[in-house]
Amino acid sequence: MATTSDLESPSSPEEISGDKKSVAKTTDKPVDVQDGNIFQDGLQRGLLGRHVTLISLASVIGASCFYGFGYALYLSGPLGALIGFGIVGFIVWALMQSVGEVTTMFPIAGGFVEHAGRFVDPAFSFAMAWMYYFMWSVFLGSEWNGAILILQYWVPEEKMPLYGWVIVFWVFFSILTTFGVVVYGEIEYYFGWFKIISFAVCFFISFLVDVGAFGNGYIGFRYWNPPEGPIVNGINGFGQMFVLAAAYYVGTEIVSLAAGETKDPRKSIPTGVNSVVYRIIFVYMGVIFFQGLICPSNAPELLNADSSVASSPFTIGFVQAGWKSAGDFINVLIVIAFISAVNGCIYVQSRVLYSLALTHRAPKVFAITSKKGVPYVSILTSVCWGFLALMNMKVTAGQVFAYMTSVGGSAAYIAWAGIVFTHLRVRSGLVKQGINPSTYPFKSFGSIWIYRFNLFLNVFLLLIQGFTAFEKPFNWRLFVVSYITIPTTILLFVGFKLYHKTRWVRLSEMDFSDRLLKIANEDEEKKTSFINKLISKVRH
Repeated sequence: MATTSDLESPSSPEEISGDKKSVAKTTDKPVDVQDGNIFQDGLQRGLLGRHVTLISLASVIGASCFYGFGYALYLSGPLGALIGFGIVGFIVWALMQSVGEVTTMFPIAGGFVEHAGRFVDPAFSFAMAWMYYFMWSVFLGSEWNGAILILQYWVPEEKMPLYGWVIVFWVFFSILTTFGVVVYGEIEYYFGWFKIISFAVCFFISFLVDVGAFGNGYIGFRYWNPPEGPIVNGINGFGQMFVLAAAYYVGTEIVSLAAGETKDPRKSIPTGVNSVVYRIIFVYMGVIFFQGLICPSNAPELLNADSSVASSPFTIGFVQAGWKSAGDFINVLIVIAFISAVNGCIYVQSRVLYSLALTHRAPKVFAITSKKGVPYVSILTSVCWGFLALMNMKVTAGQVFAYMTSVGGSAAYIAWAGIVFTHLRVRSGLVKQGINPSTYPFKSFGSIWIYRFNLFLNVFLLLIQGFTAFEKPFNWRLFVVSYITIPTTILLFVGFKLYHKTRWVRLSEMDFSDRLLKIANEDEEKKTSFINKLISKVRH
């Protein structure tokens, strides 16, 4: 467990200005120990190593991973979806290496948001933080919208109006998310394992369906051949995969935000960061592969922009194989995944808003916490963004899903680019000041050029992800939802910079005095697998 000497208290922030003192660390709240619980920056460090690992691995694997991947099959076919998610999977793996290096060194409230202000520019942090907050607010509405779309399988709109579900969700999550970080960690731990086991069961059943064990006949790779596959809709469908994949992968980086409430970040954060590769391979690549085996990409029940109701590709494949009640089974899994994902979504929203208020970039009322370190004002405010789901009263649920995915996916690339850029700046500052890499508590894998290339990929995909809007006739709605995040981010950055007259943080001025160091005898104390030892050798 971390001690108060390990977690030195950041100093008080000065007024945001252009001088050297403007590079605030975070807050003036010291480390406090009450009844064995550690409090810092007003928040309780109640997350354990097992919590962080499961948060990184499964926290924001939501209901849409069961049905929304059907949209990927619809857009690009099984192979196109697999390739698209694989490319973005590499981006996320490299991103998490960047997160791990900086966050383990500086496990503070606000995570990468505060790192950006401290090591790049306060204006950069401001723009990045608010865009990230709005992104998760959109995703919250999207999750509620998707849940309603699935729940109508059991309860049609005639019996339960759309707004009725929204009110139910609002009351339920307003209560659940104010129980505190320990409850959040336990929910994500057990629900996370439930989701992982659920996917494993679905994969096994999909294998049985594929080989004809239900008496449905051998399928094999039938749906990977024309007209269902392997790639459909050409470059247009494949291009849209990148923004869709970003919308699903986003959330792995919340380990950085959770660091401020983690008891032993020096050990827990690297474990969580390294587990992300399993999430990429098992969850995303696994779901796409098995759903693509048993469900044709042209199935009418798949989610698309015209959908008012939709089914999971698992449901479609299982029903076609002869399991008529498969919809009930899959929908139970979806509901549980929905609860977990929304719980994680509100956690991210509230901690970002709390961090902004703590550093005077949002109204100070959002920095109010309970005696147990729960930022309940930020939580209850963030829950209200779920009412965006009411958009489905004017347009189809499928259109709402497509619009929110486009906005959220493009915002994800902005956030990821900001995280990687901050990592590159921190690494440059460490080199400039002659700090030995052997003292890093966690060092990102391989050459720094991996992360420079990752920055390029994020910016490139951000710029091209909405290219289909430019086809004739020009689709202005798609253009707006694909690119509205770019001018919004620029406006936030420029406005804050001009108003507060902030300046870029010089490499020589970066303050690394409170960084966590690698434990001298760490390598001798911990038992590692052969693979981890091999990776460690490559890093160093």
